[in-house]
Amino acid sequence: MTLSTESSSSPSVLDWKFSQVFGERSPGEQVQDVDTISAIEFDKSGDYLAVGDRGGRVVIFERKADNDIVSDYYAQHDLEQQDFMDAQHPQFQYKTEFQSHEPEFDYLKSLEIEEKINKLKWCATPNGSLFILSTNDKTIKLWKVKEHKVRKVKEIDFNPVVCPENALLAERSFAGGQHKPSLRNGYCLEWTDKMDHSDAPSHDGHAKVANVGDGAQARCRKVYAHAHDFNINSISNNSDGQTFVSSDDLRINLWNLEVNDQCFNIVDMKPTNMEDLTEVITSAEFHPLHCNLLAYSSSRGFIRLADMRQSALCDHSAKILRDEDSRGSKSFFTEIVASISDIKFGTDGRHILSRDYMNLKLWDTRMESSSVAIYKIHEHLHSKLSDLYNNDAIFDKFGCCVSGDGLHFATGSYSNQLRIFSYGGIEEGTTIEASKNPSSTILEYRKPHMQSASRARRSSLSNLTRGFYRQGHQNSSSGNNEFSCNLNSKLLHVAWHPKTNLIACGTGNSLFLHHA
Repeated sequence: MTLSTESSSSPSVLDWKFSQVFGERSPGEQVQDVDTISAIEFDKSGDYLAVGDRGGRVVIFERKADNDIVSDYYAQHDLEQQDFMDAQHPQFQYKTEFQSHEPEFDYLKSLEIEEKINKLKWCATPNGSLFILSTNDKTIKLWKVKEHKVRKVKEIDFNPVVCPENALLAERSFAGGQHKPSLRNGYCLEWTDKMDHSDAPSHDGHAKVANVGDGAQARCRKVYAHAHDFNINSISNNSDGQTFVSSDDLRINLWNLEVNDQCFNIVDMKPTNMEDLTEVITSAEFHPLHCNLLAYSSSRGFIRLADMRQSALCDHSAKILRDEDSRGSKSFFTEIVASISDIKFGTDGRHILSRDYMNLKLWDTRMESSSVAIYKIHEHLHSKLSDLYNNDAIFDKFGCCVSGDGLHFATGSYSNQLRIFSYGGIEEGTTIEASKNPSSTILEYRKPHMQSASRARRSSLSNLTRGFYRQGHQNSSSGNNEFSCNLNSKLLHVAWHPKTNLIACGTGNSLFLHHA
């Protein structure tokens, strides 16, 4: 289904309910920084969900079989009180996890490289195996997750059986006190004596092994390194199933999945003089249908749509999507809040969803001068931009996602709020809290922790402007830094199931799933 600007019918309002939670923390529990979720991604089938954290780990969940869901439902709910149809939405269970990245140190630049997982992308699975790309600030890795049977010894026969046609080392031969000489064929004299007075040995004395279920192990197949001078902010698979792109603040590189020692630079925004730098790349995404089309966003709020067939470098032949109406009155914070943190193509490939600090915008690739729809997310914080700047909250990067039918959109906000909108629906959309009781949304009035002076900043060009701007605005606070939301509880990462209305969202170390 595709969006139609001429359609006057409004989509039905979705009734969102809590589905599952993984890593739920108890009240007052402090979340370790390494356990904080930093990336979420469904595969194209919707059967697998990958979650990365700041500790460099990747956890994979798999969809439960329908009979498992029904049995769990019967065990946990009373069918007389709840609708049985609620159990038909996908539910997930833990499959495996692995350490994708480790902390490193660049001795040439004297720079620490975090193990934090920035992005995850599932690859095509031609032979049934699972392949996934993961990246931190500098290195991209291709992992293969392979199924294997997990077996466990269930019963052992402690009466050893010796087969005369094979030379076996029996467990009894290692027991204490046995120092009897052995024959040339490997049998002990005691055993040969017994064998002369007994029947032929039976083969039924082996240890009994039981299958306890399926397991999975991950193995790194390729490492794509030493291609980015600046921090990698996104990776995206091509629809051809053979290539992918990786982007940092100034460059976008094109890789072949089978070749890890070379790549092609297709976008280069680095000026000859770095003092002339006016914008940086914030995200890049391949077109879902056409392998030659690529979209990438910038810190100025622009989205460039490039055709790789036109030239080797795509930055000069791009179509630029931007709001002409935004050229009016500007303030000191206008360009900061206009920076796009994430973009997603719709399933039809015609529309692009973008998220900046203040708004969620829907674009039509055939309309360059304005967006199709604007959904206001942080309009209530407009008067607090100065305070948000002083505590660095204005630089928080929120993600966005699109439903499988392309009619619904979601993004995160503060106080663990999940904002969901429908094309042609009400402008305010639906707001739920990422919790077990999503209907009870509570806005907490509290002061944010001032962490800007103590926490280390990521080495990124997009952060260089902070020091420049702060020189003249260090004390420009309005004096009242009470916020109508909890800035410490932020929902940055969201992913929409490709085939049903199920949203996965990460806040802290907890993964919440909500269905409609």
